[in-house]
Amino acid sequence: MDLSNLRPAEGSKHSDNFRKGRGHGSGNGKTAGKGHKGQKARSGAPRPGFEGGQMPLYRRLPKRGFTNRNSKVIVGINVDALERFENGTVVTVETLIESGIVKNPRDGVKILGNGELTKKLTVKVNACSEGAKAKIEAIGGNVEVI
Repeated sequence: MDLSNLRPAEGSKHSDNFRKGRGHGSGNGKTAGKGHKGQKARSGAPRPGFEGGQMPLYRRLPKRGFTNRNSKVIVGINVDALERFENGTVVTVETLIESGIVKNPRDGVKILGNGELTKKLTVKVNACSEGAKAKIEAIGGNVEVI
């Protein structure tokens, strides 16, 4: 047993379709878990983020620009990072993660042309710059964009 497979005891959690306010025999009747009186006990309680008429935080903070929902986050690594692989190795995104060069590949991995490479490699990544491709192929390696 470890932290990744902890679960609440069987029967200890109520189901999601529990019907509140259906008599005191149900264990959640009368006030139906809302306590006595007050704004939160009544219908029309304020929405989340309402600050009692004060200018709410999400309107006080300055807003600039926008976030493009369609943008991709590409992880760039330089050619000299590939130097740790053996001669003739097939370098893929998985092997980059295993060797610790890339921790989280996000939307893709791109090889950039900074640094020197002395080993002949077959590189299979999402993108590759022209300079990096030239350096890898000059040694006799191969670049394949997947």
